[in-house]
This record gives sequence, structure tokens and C-alpha cells, in this order.
Amino acid sequence: MTLSGKVALVAGATRGAGRGIATELGAAGATVYVTGRTTREQPSEYGRASETIEETAELVSAAGGKGIAIQVDHLVPQQVQTLIERIRTEQGRLDILVNDIWGGEKLFEWDKPVWDHDLDNGLRLLRLGIDTHLITAHFALPLMIERPGGLLVEVTDGTADYNANHYRLSPFYDLAKVSVNRMAWAHAKDLEKHGATAVSLTPGWLRSEMMLEAFGVREDNWREATAKVPHFVISESPRFVGRAVAALAADTERMRWNGQSLSSGGLAQFYGFTDLDGSRPDAWRYLVEVQEAGMPANDSGYR
Repeated sequence: MTLSGKVALVAGATRGAGRGIATELGAAGATVYVTGRTTREQPSEYGRASETIEETAELVSAAGGKGIAIQVDHLVPQQVQTLIERIRTEQGRLDILVNDIWGGEKLFEWDKPVWDHDLDNGLRLLRLGIDTHLITAHFALPLMIERPGGLLVEVTDGTADYNANHYRLSPFYDLAKVSVNRMAWAHAKDLEKHGATAVSLTPGWLRSEMMLEAFGVREDNWREATAKVPHFVISESPRFVGRAVAALAADTERMRWNGQSLSSGGLAQFYGFTDLDGSRPDAWRYLVEVQEAGMPANDSGYR
């Protein structure tokens, strides 16, 4: 599998799934523009200086690709427009767009109806989770469709089937994640006319930097957390969903997926890739089977 000569933009690549996706695209040989708000000189509102876009770009290059870090707030149209103009000038093409912009971990409140949830935080969450994706697509897709074969991946939390029948934490969070699935479906209708593909993609129970901290473990000893939370055994590293994106990008018949809601676990079964430890978790299938069996499972934080 090679993506040598391909140019990708991973919007929202500072940490988590975005970082894993960028790294795996680099491992396949792509040139990867990685964007986010946190740099070594300026952290975002997250206040997490431990992960930066420069570090992500370095991981891309170390994996075998070329990583280029650019600070961008994807809620600011002018910044996104300038980003795409730079990619056009430097590369003359864009083959892969991954919209992984999020930023809502500190804004949602679990199991809160709309009247109890902080309104400002909820509305900010929607802007970060929906508006950013639309702004980025508005400016980036015209460059991508100049060549046939482009790929748009909208990263969300939960497959369309799962989210259709499960309440996701609060009306704000629920709407944000369901909207991204629908967004990819809508983009697919427009992109197929240009020989391009759009999908939505969800990781499973992601061992992001923040999730590992919450469980008091590191990536090299994460299994210790299963002593307290057995379900954590189905978790996956950010590189797993990265391998899903790389497999899609390398598939010359990826149009078969156009408009579909996909998961890292489901694509692993199809393409045959594994996580870093050789496992092949399928979190969303597992969740459905557990709940059908009447066993409790907390799906909060699977993204």
C-alpha cells in the first residue's frame, strides 16, 4: 500500500484520531498537512501543551511521509482559505481531506437535557463539531475535485446505524455527531459527479491521550486499565483508525463506499489491517452485541 505522491490535509491533527490518521498516511508515503490550534508557542483553549501540530508533523515525517504543520482555527474562514491557497501553491493538488476537527471534550455534559446543559458550551460544541467541517469543505473541496479520485473522510463518533438508535450523552453532542454522518452522505452526492468519494468514519473506543490519562495508563501498559473496566479491552490506538483511512485512500475501488458510514473495526475486517499490537477490535459491533445480550455498557467517550 503506497500513497507516494499523494497530498493530504488532516484538519484537526493535534492529537487523538487526527494524529493517528496523519501518521498512518505518512507511513504510506503521503505528504500530509496537519492543522490545529495548539503549537509549541501557543496552546488552544484545551490548555494541553503536551500535544502540538509540530509534533504531529514530526511523527508523519518519521513514519516515512512529509509532515507540514500549519496553525489554523477552522472556525475562521479566512484562515482556512489561506491554508488551501498555500496547499495549491506548494503542491498544486489535494487528494485526501480528513475533517477530524472537534474540540468539544470539555464542553459537553453527560446525560443532561437541553434545559440543564450549559447553553454557551452546547452552542460552542456545535460550532466546533459542525461549522468547522463545513467551512473546511467549502474551501478545500474545489481543489480536491480538480483531479478525479479524491477522498473526503468526515470523522465522527458512532456509525449512522448505532447513533440512530442510541442517545449520545446530550442533545448537543448527539446532534454534532449525527450531523457529521449526514454531512458525509450529502457531500457524497455532490462529489460523485466529480469522481470523488466521501465517507464518514468512526473510531471505536479510542485510546487518545486524554483517554489514557483518564484511565491512569499509557499506551504501553493500557491493558492494566481493564482490571477496573473490563470493556476497555476493546479499545484501540489512534493508529488503528489511521490505518483505516490509509486503506481507503489506497483502494482504487473506494467509490464502493461512497456516502456510507464506516468504522475502523469494520474496515479492518474488510481490508485485513490490525492495530499496533496485532489485535483487530470492532467496538461498535461489540457494543451492539453486549446491549442485545442485556449487559450494561457505557458508550461515553468512545471517540
